Amino acid sequence: MEIQPYRPPFLLRGQHVETIVPALLRPPRKIVPQPEKITTPDGDFLQLDWYRTGAATLAILSHGLEGSSNRAYMLGMAKIFFDHGIDALCWNYRGCGPEMNLKPVLYHSGATYDLDTVVKHAAGQGYSQIVLIGFSLGGNITLKYVGEEGENLHKAIMAAIAFSVPLDLDAGCRQISQPGNWLYARRFIKNLKIKIRQKHQQFPDIIPLNGLAKINDLRTFDDVYTGPLHGFNDARDYYHQCSAIRFLAGINIPTLLVNALNDPFLPPECYPTAAAAQNPNIRFETPGHGGHVGFTAYNKQGYYWSEQRALAFARQHLPAGQ
Repeated sequence: MEIQPYRPPFLLRGQHVETIVPALLRPPRKIVPQPEKITTPDGDFLQLDWYRTGAATLAILSHGLEGSSNRAYMLGMAKIFFDHGIDALCWNYRGCGPEMNLKPVLYHSGATYDLDTVVKHAAGQGYSQIVLIGFSLGGNITLKYVGEEGENLHKAIMAAIAFSVPLDLDAGCRQISQPGNWLYARRFIKNLKIKIRQKHQQFPDIIPLNGLAKINDLRTFDDVYTGPLHGFNDARDYYHQCSAIRFLAGINIPTLLVNALNDPFLPPECYPTAAAAQNPNIRFETPGHGGHVGFTAYNKQGYYWSEQRALAFARQHLPAGQ
């Protein structure tokens, strides 16, 4: 299936319009999940939404920062695969599903251990071909996972696909904190603070609220909470250890990375043209438009360009007939 380069609809041009309209105004996709809760090796749990066709092939979808399994971009991607005879699994990170998780941790950009749990659980259900798809933070997790596993990656995983990825977390944090992105940053901080307050109720002696009200930027939040809660020294250590750009060289399966050039969240450091060129397994595409997890398209099926591109790439690298 040949997919043409992305061109936005005439009235949807501009990095913020292309980012906000798909997130807020996309009609819901009519697709009903089969929910499941699975236990993690450390005694916590993850909440999954399955979309089953009875296929032996599965697409595992990972959402973005403060997203969930029912975000429009997750459901849109699940539906195009489902419509074309491929099962889909949308999973929620710890603290992002319908129920708050049990442990004194949440999720972060490098939490590949939870993706590994999902992959092994899915493979145990009989899937012999798996495609990993990640959006934004979920794209960073996906690429880091594939790269750090390298030759040890589960043999069922045929391909990886990632959209709008802040591969350099330090630079990405600086970018999201720019004045032009204040609306997004404020929303993220507001939601993250709500989660910390919920965690404080569970673990008042482990997760204090001292100074939470004064935190107004993501770097400070990661310095005080994300980093220390998940075993990092601070935000800088967290960003360094978890940036997917450090793991690109280890990718050994066909991988598609798509970052729009007008993505308001991504600085130049998140366009690794040279690093991608050094690894023949990586196809790096930089459409001029698309915004952040946007790529709106209008057609009778309701598929966005990113969904059509992902399906085409997956089919290219799946066994014949899928």
